[in-house]
Amino acid sequence: MLNSDAALPSNSLVSHNGDTERETVIELKNVCKLYGGNKNEAAKMMKNGSDKESVYKKNGVTVALWDVNLSIKRGEIFVIIGLSGSGKSTLVRCLNMLHRPTSGNITVDGNEIVKMDKKELIAYRREKTAMVFQGFGLMSHRDVLGNIAYGLEIKKIPKAQREEKALKLLHMVGLEGMERQPISSLSGGMRQRVGIARALANDPDVLLMDEPFSALDPLVRRDMQFELLSIQRKLEKTVVFITHDINEAFKLGDTVAIMRDGMVVQVATPEEMFENPADDYVRLFVDSADRTKVLSAKQVMVTPSCIARQNDAVGHTIQEMKRNGVSSAYAVDSKMRFRGVITIDEALRAKNERIPMHDLIITDVPTTLPDTPIGDIMPIMAEARFPMAVVDDENKLKGIISKAAILSSLG
Repeated sequence: MLNSDAALPSNSLVSHNGDTERETVIELKNVCKLYGGNKNEAAKMMKNGSDKESVYKKNGVTVALWDVNLSIKRGEIFVIIGLSGSGKSTLVRCLNMLHRPTSGNITVDGNEIVKMDKKELIAYRREKTAMVFQGFGLMSHRDVLGNIAYGLEIKKIPKAQREEKALKLLHMVGLEGMERQPISSLSGGMRQRVGIARALANDPDVLLMDEPFSALDPLVRRDMQFELLSIQRKLEKTVVFITHDINEAFKLGDTVAIMRDGMVVQVATPEEMFENPADDYVRLFVDSADRTKVLSAKQVMVTPSCIARQNDAVGHTIQEMKRNGVSSAYAVDSKMRFRGVITIDEALRAKNERIPMHDLIITDVPTTLPDTPIGDIMPIMAEARFPMAVVDDENKLKGIISKAAILSSLG
């Protein structure tokens, strides 16, 4: 271990500006990982402002991580991006202690995992976290169901019970009917679905994913990204996702951390990174991103200025439109489920002819889910009469997207 002077880098805690109401589940403080003999001297050089290359040339010590400080919130997808050698894979492996930090502290739900003994670490890996690798890591001598149920078997869960749970997960990842297929018969995308299902089988709080989709072709990769977002919405797991692809990082990440030479350069939401890159290095990453593939509906939507309950008195709806200076309102039921759009003309007609307002709601209005890339929305919006409604899986209205909002987001 390093001596006390070398072990405590002085940089302040890096934290993102995400949802402050969520509690922190993972916290890293001053985490360093050095490989080589003269770690104390290397640490002193880094503390005095030397770079990774200079340290290696002088001491033969590789600085894989230096002074990493992160706060990861429960239920978010936290993406770590960087080029080869940036330290991102080392970092994620420190989160389950496949790599032990040279110095610093990592807490998960308040437990200091660096101080765990072997027995505690085994329990932590089995129950608290699960990891999905780029190379799938599946067992060729087991069929699909056997691979998914493997972690439950290790925990000595009865066969009927573990296979029942494995079947539910198999359906969740879209592989129903394939439980007895050999792994060798599966495509790359299917194998990765099995890997995700296996990781979820023990119901971990934290899912660690080290470039899980990088070996897949673009179309399969897009499908897997959508699957991950769908699963995360259903299960609300905390996901730490490693990638070298800025489009993937911004598409998936609630929060994104960019790394360079073992250090964290910036932590922010995708929107914040677009607006305020920390330096030229981050700016180069951001400028290479295709905003139509990166920005999603939830990132450009706004709250509609006028909402009408479908059973409201028509006079009240007309007054709300006038008060807000709009010529239409978004109609919802008592549980905020989207029903359509009512225009001022139709509302006045309902009033004059004494027709129930809900009979005149325009229902053929396009909708989209919050995670839909705006590139997929743009062709539909070009023909749309009204701003598009953004709804969740239960069709509850979350916001609306106008043509102006899309154009503004691409500027």
